[in-house]
Amino acid sequence: MQRVRVCYAKRGRLRFTSHRDIQRAFERALRRAAVPMAYSAGFTPHPKISWAGAAPTGTASEAEYVELGLSERVEPERLRGSLDEALPPDLDILAVDESEGGSLADYLEASVWRIELPEVDPAHARAAAAAFLAAEQVDVQRLTKNGMRTFDARAAVAELVALDDLPSVCAILRVVVRHTTPAVRPDDVLTGLGAVADLVPPVPPRVTRLAQGPLTLLLSADPEVVPTAPERGASPASGPTAVDSGVEVPQPGK
Repeated sequence: MQRVRVCYAKRGRLRFTSHRDIQRAFERALRRAAVPMAYSAGFTPHPKISWAGAAPTGTASEAEYVELGLSERVEPERLRGSLDEALPPDLDILAVDESEGGSLADYLEASVWRIELPEVDPAHARAAAAAFLAAEQVDVQRLTKNGMRTFDARAAVAELVALDDLPSVCAILRVVVRHTTPAVRPDDVLTGLGAVADLVPPVPPRVTRLAQGPLTLLLSADPEVVPTAPERGASPASGPTAVDSGVEVPQPGK
């Protein structure tokens, strides 16, 4: 059996699609692309698909991962092309690599998030980021399936930077968040910024995950260290996602 790790992007309107619907789209695409999937044993065999760290509904992502178990060897680039063609626009396969073993979840230690805050003064965002990092603990609440839960959002944030000198009309934050239990999401960080610095965006933010991986590789003050959508091989059907905040760019065929 061959194990491959697939990196894919969730762009455009598909950022509002639930993870369960993403899973269904992948399962259909695997059948259309005639991928030789390996199956579990037992009375109800299931294809060997392992998901890790799905982005929350409402956020875009340039770094989603899934691991596939195959019943025969397939050349990774050929698999990338056939699977990308079988998926709908804005759900794009960026890379397929043969797994070197180990747990995918253990490899994905942290995420880099880009949070665009329309109508927020960049100076206010810088001050709020400094106040958040200076706090020893930032408690936030979130409603979970087990009820309301309080947890420390500050402990999971390894880096929080307000980007400067960017051609944008809004404040932009770059956040590196450790993958913890419970998971700290971008909206939890925004809740914490509101608690420590009264930073409350007047309109919904635009959130994109730029990368996942080992924490030491993601920590950097230079945002260019993290590859952007065009550099990762954006599909012609969807194109790059680096657009002005709040602006939907018309895509070919739409």
